[in-house]
Amino acid sequence: MTPMVIHTALRLAATLLVTAILVQQWHRVAGAAEPDLAYGSFQRGYYLTAFGQATRRVEDNSDVKSMTLLAELYAGGLGVPQDEAKAAEWYKLAATRGDRAAMFALAMFRLQGRAGPRDREASAKLLAAAAKLGHPLAAYDLALLYIEGQLFPQDFNRAAELLRTAAQVGNPEAQYALGTLYKQGRGVAKDMSEAVRLWALASIADNTDAEVEYGIALYNGDGVAKNEQAAAALFRKAALRGNPIGQDRLARILADGRGAPANPVEATKWHLISRARGETDIMLDDFMSKLDAETRAAGEKAAKPWLDALKRPPS
Repeated sequence: MTPMVIHTALRLAATLLVTAILVQQWHRVAGAAEPDLAYGSFQRGYYLTAFGQATRRVEDNSDVKSMTLLAELYAGGLGVPQDEAKAAEWYKLAATRGDRAAMFALAMFRLQGRAGPRDREASAKLLAAAAKLGHPLAAYDLALLYIEGQLFPQDFNRAAELLRTAAQVGNPEAQYALGTLYKQGRGVAKDMSEAVRLWALASIADNTDAEVEYGIALYNGDGVAKNEQAAAALFRKAALRGNPIGQDRLARILADGRGAPANPVEATKWHLISRARGETDIMLDDFMSKLDAETRAAGEKAAKPWLDALKRPPS
Protein backbone atom coordinates (compact mmCIF):
# COMPACT_ATOMS: atom_id res chain seq x y z
CA MET A 1 0.00 0.00 0.00
CA THR A 2 1.48 3.32 -1.05
CA PRO A 3 1.53 6.42 1.19
CA MET A 4 -1.08 7.98 -1.12
CA VAL A 5 -3.40 5.02 -0.54
CA ILE A 6 -2.80 5.22 3.20
CA HIS A 7 -3.47 8.94 3.40
CA THR A 8 -6.61 8.57 1.29
CA ALA A 9 -7.88 5.81 3.53
CA LEU A 10 -7.27 7.88 6.64
CA ARG A 11 -9.07 10.84 5.15
CA LEU A 12 -12.02 8.62 4.28
CA ALA A 13 -12.09 7.21 7.78
CA ALA A 14 -11.92 10.71 9.20
CA THR A 15 -15.13 11.67 7.42
CA LEU A 16 -17.15 8.90 9.04
CA LEU A 17 -19.75 9.85 11.62
CA VAL A 18 -19.69 7.90 14.84
CA THR A 19 -23.29 6.81 14.31
CA ALA A 20 -22.36 3.28 13.22
CA ILE A 21 -20.13 2.89 16.25
CA LEU A 22 -22.84 4.20 18.52
CA VAL A 23 -25.04 1.42 17.19
CA GLN A 24 -22.53 -1.11 18.50
CA GLN A 25 -21.99 0.58 21.83
CA TRP A 26 -25.52 1.63 22.67
CA HIS A 27 -27.24 -1.70 22.30
CA ARG A 28 -27.87 -3.04 25.76
CA VAL A 29 -27.46 -6.74 26.45
CA ALA A 30 -30.62 -8.83 26.39
CA GLY A 31 -32.56 -8.60 29.62
CA ALA A 32 -31.15 -5.22 30.64
CA ALA A 33 -33.34 -3.57 33.27
CA GLU A 34 -33.39 -0.12 31.70
CA PRO A 35 -34.09 0.59 28.03
CA ASP A 36 -31.82 3.10 26.35
CA LEU A 37 -34.35 5.82 25.57
CA ALA A 38 -31.76 8.38 24.51
CA TYR A 39 -30.27 6.11 21.87
CA GLY A 40 -33.74 5.02 20.76
CA SER A 41 -34.67 8.65 20.15
CA PHE A 42 -31.39 9.25 18.32
CA GLN A 43 -31.95 6.23 16.10
CA ARG A 44 -35.42 7.47 15.12
CA GLY A 45 -34.15 10.96 14.35
CA TYR A 46 -35.66 12.65 17.42
CA TYR A 47 -32.44 14.47 18.12
CA LEU A 48 -33.74 17.14 20.49
CA THR A 49 -35.45 14.47 22.57
CA ALA A 50 -32.26 12.41 22.53
CA PHE A 51 -30.32 15.46 23.68
CA GLY A 52 -32.63 15.98 26.67
CA GLN A 53 -32.61 12.32 27.64
CA ALA A 54 -28.83 12.02 27.32
CA THR A 55 -28.35 15.20 29.35
CA ARG A 56 -30.48 13.77 32.16
CA ARG A 57 -28.55 10.51 32.12
CA VAL A 58 -25.29 12.43 32.44
CA GLU A 59 -26.63 14.59 35.27
CA ASP A 60 -28.20 11.68 37.14
CA ASN A 61 -25.71 8.88 36.52
CA SER A 62 -22.63 10.38 34.82
CA ASP A 63 -23.46 7.96 32.00
CA VAL A 64 -20.42 7.72 29.75
CA LYS A 65 -22.23 6.66 26.59
CA SER A 66 -24.63 9.56 27.02
CA MET A 67 -21.59 11.84 26.99
CA THR A 68 -20.56 10.32 23.66
CA LEU A 69 -24.08 10.80 22.32
CA LEU A 70 -24.10 14.46 23.36
CA ALA A 71 -20.77 14.89 21.59
CA GLU A 72 -22.17 13.32 18.44
CA LEU A 73 -25.20 15.61 18.51
CA TYR A 74 -23.01 18.69 18.86
CA ALA A 75 -20.56 17.43 16.23
CA GLY A 76 -23.28 16.96 13.63
CA GLY A 77 -25.54 19.84 14.66
CA LEU A 78 -28.32 17.32 15.26
CA GLY A 79 -31.13 18.90 17.29
CA VAL A 80 -28.73 21.54 18.59
CA PRO A 81 -26.53 24.15 16.88
CA GLN A 82 -23.32 22.58 15.64
CA ASP A 83 -20.56 23.26 18.14
CA GLU A 84 -17.33 21.36 17.55
CA ALA A 85 -15.70 22.76 20.69
CA LYS A 86 -18.49 21.35 22.87
CA ALA A 87 -18.40 18.11 20.91
CA ALA A 88 -14.68 17.76 21.57
CA GLU A 89 -15.23 18.47 25.29
CA TRP A 90 -17.84 15.72 25.57
CA TYR A 91 -15.78 13.26 23.52
CA LYS A 92 -12.81 13.96 25.78
CA LEU A 93 -14.87 13.43 28.95
CA ALA A 94 -16.17 10.12 27.65
CA ALA A 95 -12.77 9.05 26.33
CA THR A 96 -11.06 9.65 29.67
CA ARG A 97 -13.73 7.43 31.22
CA GLY A 98 -12.87 4.59 28.84
CA ASP A 99 -15.44 4.87 26.04
CA ARG A 100 -13.81 3.52 22.89
CA ALA A 101 -16.27 5.20 20.51
CA ALA A 102 -15.41 8.57 22.04
CA MET A 103 -11.70 7.79 21.72
CA PHE A 104 -12.12 7.04 18.03
CA ALA A 105 -14.26 10.13 17.39
CA LEU A 106 -11.81 12.36 19.21
CA ALA A 107 -8.96 10.83 17.20
CA MET A 108 -10.81 11.80 14.02
CA PHE A 109 -11.27 15.33 15.36
CA ARG A 110 -7.55 15.62 16.01
CA LEU A 111 -6.74 14.18 12.59
CA GLN A 112 -9.10 16.60 10.82
CA GLY A 113 -8.13 19.62 12.88
CA ARG A 114 -11.65 20.11 14.19
CA ALA A 115 -12.00 22.13 17.41
CA GLY A 116 -8.27 22.80 17.36
CA PRO A 117 -5.13 22.33 15.29
CA ARG A 118 -4.41 19.05 13.52
CA ASP A 119 -2.46 16.73 15.76
CA ARG A 120 -1.57 13.38 14.20
CA GLU A 121 0.39 12.23 17.24
CA ALA A 122 -2.56 12.80 19.57
CA SER A 123 -4.81 11.11 17.02
CA ALA A 124 -2.52 8.08 16.86
CA LYS A 125 -2.48 7.72 20.66
CA LEU A 126 -6.27 7.82 20.77
CA LEU A 127 -6.51 5.29 17.95
CA ALA A 128 -4.15 2.99 19.85
CA ALA A 129 -6.26 3.27 23.00
CA ALA A 130 -9.50 2.60 21.11
CA ALA A 131 -7.97 -0.29 19.18
CA LYS A 132 -6.78 -1.85 22.42
CA LEU A 133 -10.41 -1.88 23.53
CA GLY A 134 -11.44 -3.64 20.32
CA HIS A 135 -12.73 -0.74 18.23
CA PRO A 136 -12.59 -2.07 14.62
CA LEU A 137 -12.21 1.22 12.74
CA ALA A 138 -9.53 2.38 15.16
CA ALA A 139 -7.70 -0.90 14.61
CA TYR A 140 -7.90 -0.39 10.84
CA ASP A 141 -6.63 3.20 10.94
CA LEU A 142 -3.87 2.29 13.37
CA ALA A 143 -2.78 -0.55 11.08
CA LEU A 144 -2.38 1.96 8.26
CA LEU A 145 -0.12 4.07 10.45
CA TYR A 146 2.07 1.04 11.17
CA ILE A 147 2.26 0.34 7.43
CA GLU A 148 3.09 3.98 6.74
CA GLY A 149 5.91 3.94 9.30
CA GLN A 150 6.02 7.65 10.15
CA LEU A 151 4.31 8.09 13.52
CA PHE A 152 5.27 4.54 14.51
CA PRO A 153 8.14 2.33 13.36
CA GLN A 154 6.98 0.42 10.32
CA ASP A 155 5.69 -2.94 11.58
CA PHE A 156 3.78 -5.18 9.18
CA ASN A 157 3.31 -7.88 11.83
CA ARG A 158 1.47 -5.44 14.09
CA ALA A 159 -0.44 -4.03 11.12
CA ALA A 160 -1.64 -7.52 10.18
CA GLU A 161 -2.84 -8.17 13.74
CA LEU A 162 -4.82 -4.94 13.77
CA LEU A 163 -6.26 -5.50 10.32
CA ARG A 164 -7.36 -8.97 11.36
CA THR A 165 -9.27 -7.47 14.30
CA ALA A 166 -11.19 -5.19 11.94
CA ALA A 167 -11.56 -7.77 9.17
CA GLN A 168 -13.11 -10.34 11.49
CA VAL A 169 -16.01 -8.03 12.27
CA GLY A 170 -16.64 -7.41 8.59
CA ASN A 171 -14.78 -4.20 7.79
CA PRO A 172 -14.26 -4.42 3.98
CA GLU A 173 -11.35 -1.96 3.89
CA ALA A 174 -9.51 -4.08 6.46
CA GLN A 175 -10.35 -7.26 4.54
CA TYR A 176 -8.90 -5.75 1.38
CA ALA A 177 -5.76 -4.47 3.10
CA LEU A 178 -5.15 -7.74 4.97
CA GLY A 179 -5.61 -9.63 1.72
CA THR A 180 -2.91 -7.45 0.17
CA LEU A 181 -0.53 -8.35 3.00
CA TYR A 182 -1.24 -12.06 2.42
CA LYS A 183 -0.55 -11.58 -1.28
CA GLN A 184 2.77 -9.88 -0.55
CA GLY A 185 3.76 -12.03 2.44
CA ARG A 186 4.20 -8.96 4.65
CA GLY A 187 3.49 -9.45 8.33
CA VAL A 188 1.97 -12.85 7.53
CA ALA A 189 3.02 -15.93 5.61
CA LYS A 190 2.37 -15.49 1.90
CA ASP A 191 -0.96 -17.17 1.16
CA MET A 192 -2.77 -16.32 -2.06
CA SER A 193 -5.77 -18.45 -1.18
CA GLU A 194 -6.32 -16.47 2.02
CA ALA A 195 -5.79 -13.22 0.12
CA VAL A 196 -8.48 -14.22 -2.37
CA ARG A 197 -10.86 -15.25 0.42
CA LEU A 198 -10.54 -11.83 2.03
CA TRP A 199 -10.93 -9.98 -1.27
CA ALA A 200 -14.05 -12.01 -2.01
CA LEU A 201 -15.55 -10.95 1.32
CA ALA A 202 -14.67 -7.31 0.72
CA SER A 203 -16.12 -7.52 -2.80
CA ILE A 204 -19.46 -8.58 -1.38
CA ALA A 205 -19.42 -5.29 0.53
CA ASP A 206 -18.67 -3.40 -2.72
CA ASN A 207 -15.05 -2.53 -2.00
CA THR A 208 -13.87 -1.58 -5.49
CA ASP A 209 -10.17 -2.21 -4.92
CA ALA A 210 -10.97 -5.68 -3.65
CA GLU A 211 -13.19 -6.33 -6.68
CA VAL A 212 -10.24 -5.58 -8.95
CA GLU A 213 -7.80 -7.79 -7.04
CA TYR A 214 -10.35 -10.60 -6.81
CA GLY A 215 -11.07 -10.24 -10.51
CA ILE A 216 -7.38 -10.48 -11.40
CA ALA A 217 -7.04 -13.61 -9.27
CA LEU A 218 -10.11 -15.19 -10.90
CA TYR A 219 -8.93 -14.32 -14.39
CA ASN A 220 -5.49 -15.85 -13.79
CA GLY A 221 -6.64 -18.74 -11.61
CA ASP A 222 -4.28 -17.55 -8.86
CA GLY A 223 -5.33 -18.88 -5.45
CA VAL A 224 -8.79 -19.70 -6.78
CA ALA A 225 -10.32 -21.66 -9.65
CA LYS A 226 -9.98 -19.79 -12.94
CA ASN A 227 -13.19 -18.03 -13.99
CA GLU A 228 -12.76 -15.43 -16.73
CA GLN A 229 -16.48 -14.66 -16.93
CA ALA A 230 -16.72 -13.85 -13.22
CA ALA A 231 -13.57 -11.74 -13.52
CA ALA A 232 -15.08 -9.78 -16.39
CA ALA A 233 -18.18 -9.03 -14.33
CA LEU A 234 -16.04 -7.71 -11.47
CA PHE A 235 -13.92 -5.57 -13.79
CA ARG A 236 -17.06 -4.08 -15.34
CA LYS A 237 -18.46 -3.27 -11.93
CA ALA A 238 -15.22 -1.57 -10.88
CA ALA A 239 -14.92 0.21 -14.22
CA LEU A 240 -18.36 1.74 -13.92
CA ARG A 241 -17.34 3.08 -10.52
CA GLY A 242 -14.35 4.84 -12.04
CA ASN A 243 -11.55 2.49 -11.05
CA PRO A 244 -8.80 2.92 -13.70
CA ILE A 245 -7.30 -0.55 -13.20
CA GLY A 246 -10.74 -2.13 -13.53
CA GLN A 247 -11.28 -0.06 -16.69
CA ASP A 248 -7.96 -1.22 -18.13
CA ARG A 249 -8.65 -4.88 -17.34
CA LEU A 250 -12.13 -4.66 -18.83
CA ALA A 251 -10.66 -3.11 -21.98
CA ARG A 252 -8.25 -6.03 -22.30
CA ILE A 253 -11.07 -8.55 -21.93
CA LEU A 254 -13.16 -6.79 -24.57
CA ALA A 255 -10.16 -6.59 -26.88
CA ASP A 256 -9.29 -10.30 -26.49
CA GLY A 257 -12.81 -11.70 -26.20
CA ARG A 258 -11.84 -13.79 -23.16
CA GLY A 259 -14.43 -13.66 -20.38
CA ALA A 260 -16.84 -11.61 -22.49
CA PRO A 261 -17.57 -11.28 -26.24
CA ALA A 262 -15.00 -9.21 -28.10
CA ASN A 263 -16.09 -5.62 -28.58
CA PRO A 264 -13.44 -3.35 -30.07
CA VAL A 265 -15.56 -0.21 -29.66
CA GLU A 266 -16.04 -0.81 -25.94
CA ALA A 267 -12.42 -1.89 -25.57
CA THR A 268 -11.32 1.40 -27.12
CA LYS A 269 -13.70 3.34 -24.90
CA TRP A 270 -12.45 1.84 -21.64
CA HIS A 271 -8.81 2.03 -22.70
CA LEU A 272 -9.11 5.74 -23.41
CA ILE A 273 -10.84 6.34 -20.09
CA SER A 274 -8.29 4.37 -18.08
CA ARG A 275 -5.43 6.04 -19.93
CA ALA A 276 -6.86 9.45 -19.06
CA ARG A 277 -6.82 8.32 -15.43
CA GLY A 278 -3.12 7.50 -15.60
CA GLU A 279 -3.05 3.83 -16.61
CA THR A 280 -0.58 2.88 -19.33
CA ASP A 281 -1.07 -0.23 -21.46
CA ILE A 282 1.16 -0.71 -24.49
CA MET A 283 -0.77 -3.79 -25.59
CA LEU A 284 -4.00 -1.80 -25.82
CA ASP A 285 -2.25 1.09 -27.52
CA ASP A 286 -1.10 -1.37 -30.16
CA PHE A 287 -4.62 -2.86 -30.36
CA MET A 288 -6.11 0.58 -31.03
CA SER A 289 -3.51 1.46 -33.65
CA LYS A 290 -4.64 -1.50 -35.76
CA LEU A 291 -8.34 -0.62 -35.70
CA ASP A 292 -10.06 0.85 -38.72
CA ALA A 293 -10.92 4.54 -38.50
CA GLU A 294 -14.66 3.95 -38.09
CA THR A 295 -14.29 1.59 -35.13
CA ARG A 296 -11.77 3.84 -33.43
CA ALA A 297 -14.00 6.88 -33.92
CA ALA A 298 -16.94 5.00 -32.39
CA GLY A 299 -14.82 4.12 -29.35
CA GLU A 300 -13.67 7.71 -28.97
CA LYS A 301 -17.26 8.91 -29.16
CA ALA A 302 -18.32 6.41 -26.48
CA ALA A 303 -15.49 7.56 -24.21
CA LYS A 304 -16.14 11.27 -24.66
CA PRO A 305 -18.73 11.76 -21.88
CA TRP A 306 -16.36 10.14 -19.39
CA LEU A 307 -13.38 12.13 -20.61
CA ASP A 308 -15.36 15.38 -20.48
CA ALA A 309 -16.40 14.58 -16.91
CA LEU A 310 -12.74 14.03 -15.96
CA LYS A 311 -11.86 17.47 -17.29
CA ARG A 312 -14.49 19.24 -15.22
CA PRO A 313 -13.22 20.70 -11.94
CA PRO A 314 -14.60 19.00 -8.83
CA SER A 315 -17.69 20.68 -7.44
